Amino acid sequence: MRKNILITGGAGNIGGSLSRELVRRGYFVTIIDNLTTGSLNKLPLKKFKNWEFIKKDVNNCNLNKIIKKKIDYIFHYAAVVGVKRTLKNPELVLRDIKGIENILNFASSRKVKRIFYASSSEIYGEPVTIPQNEETTPLNSRLPYAIVKNVGEAFFKSFKKTRNLNFTIFRFFNTYGPLQSDQFVISKFIKNALQNKNITINGDGKQTRTFLFVDDNINITLSILEKSKFINNVVNIGNDKEITIKELALKIKKILKSKSKIIHKAALLEGDMRRRKPSIKKIKKIYKNKFHSLEKGIILTSKFI
Repeated sequence: MRKNILITGGAGNIGGSLSRELVRRGYFVTIIDNLTTGSLNKLPLKKFKNWEFIKKDVNNCNLNKIIKKKIDYIFHYAAVVGVKRTLKNPELVLRDIKGIENILNFASSRKVKRIFYASSSEIYGEPVTIPQNEETTPLNSRLPYAIVKNVGEAFFKSFKKTRNLNFTIFRFFNTYGPLQSDQFVISKFIKNALQNKNITINGDGKQTRTFLFVDDNINITLSILEKSKFINNVVNIGNDKEITIKELALKIKKILKSKSKIIHKAALLEGDMRRRKPSIKKIKKIYKNKFHSLEKGIILTSKFI
């Protein structure tokens, strides 16, 4: 019997890619997005009939009124994203707490089998230990975005205790791909490189990140869904290969044969952690496929920018 899945934030980078793949696999998908940062062109193709789109803000709507069909699983991906955007709009970020409460109350009232929550690597803050481990690394959240993600995780764990609502928390590390907006580092660097414009780096460029291609992200999360893994648990979703931001800019220049110059600006006052690397021992237990190389991911992403 076909399962019904609800995705909030389903017109964004990861949410849109997830929606498309779930539809392709035959699930019926209900997508909710207020399109503040999402886009209609990130939704599944119209030739597929097993999906619907509802333009609503999950922070401010009665989900039981607008969704009548039975829902088996929920992916709660709706959120204000991006370090600069969230630092500029801290009150907007805090409103996401209401959305978390709304989706959990809806899931509980509809007896949903499991709800998946998009948390973030930002919850670790400046690294206390490397690699950052779900069980042992202290959470060092300071930014409004990270604090809200931390509060969200507490909500999900509380609803399990009080209402027996099953959950899985995904701590997403940097995920990139064709649907990502150019406000994020890889897409921004690729766009500028293709146009031979300056590639701007905040600070010395020695800060490190790991990057996971979006197809790998989706395949991992759907393995967790379909194999019934990590129920009532937290799992890092990311790559564990570190690269400095300066090295990333040079790599993109080389791959795309760009004439762009690399320009350094003043470091951000807050929000630009010096290092980030996840422990991926958990996902490697259930997902044996190789990740896309960064080189291949950059080439694939560049075709859509």
